[in-house]
Amino acid sequence: MKNLAQYIDHTALKPDATELDIQKICLEAKEHHFKSVCVNPTWVEYCRDFLHGSDVEICTVIGFPLGANAMEAKAQEAKLAVEQGATEVDMVINIGRLKSEDYRTVARDIKGVVQAVQGKAIVKVIIETSLLTKYEKIRACEIAKQAGADFVKTSTGFSGGGATVEDVKLMRSTVGPEMGVKASGGVRSAEDAQAMIEAGATRIGASSGVKIVSGQTADSGEY
Repeated sequence: MKNLAQYIDHTALKPDATELDIQKICLEAKEHHFKSVCVNPTWVEYCRDFLHGSDVEICTVIGFPLGANAMEAKAQEAKLAVEQGATEVDMVINIGRLKSEDYRTVARDIKGVVQAVQGKAIVKVIIETSLLTKYEKIRACEIAKQAGADFVKTSTGFSGGGATVEDVKLMRSTVGPEMGVKASGGVRSAEDAQAMIEAGATRIGASSGVKIVSGQTADSGEY
């Protein structure tokens, strides 16, 4: 298995994250060689400049955290993020449309973002597992795969539930070996991360990346 740090998207998505908070995760990402920093769109250009010349990718979120934005707005947000330096975008599906069985709109929503980035960024689709039934999780993964996304992701970390081993296994079995699976929300230790990887995750989203790679356990306030 490759270095655990290379599985981690080092995350700062809280609405009150300050410039100093973003600077801190960038410094930590460079020091520990995390796969990416994951930040809100307003910080993409800052991270691009701060991380210039490093091996750290810049990940941002689209339609976050509710996923209920107009699909045109998501596509434009993704396009702008890539222009500003994002190399990965994590978009939230339209959860209400999925639960209404409006699968056509869900697919169009994802395809809009995939087309907007024009292959210049990895697209991860956040399905928000804590709000879905098993069948809805399967359908969400199937639609994301058909729409051309690169990853499916468990959670935003803002809807009362995070990644579980069972959900990661279900997502992996649904999308097959070709797509990535990102476990996000509630991964607070190396043991948690290893369990998710063994279940099929190829990426871990966590604000506690330093503690994870240092063998510590983060408190429940981190996600």
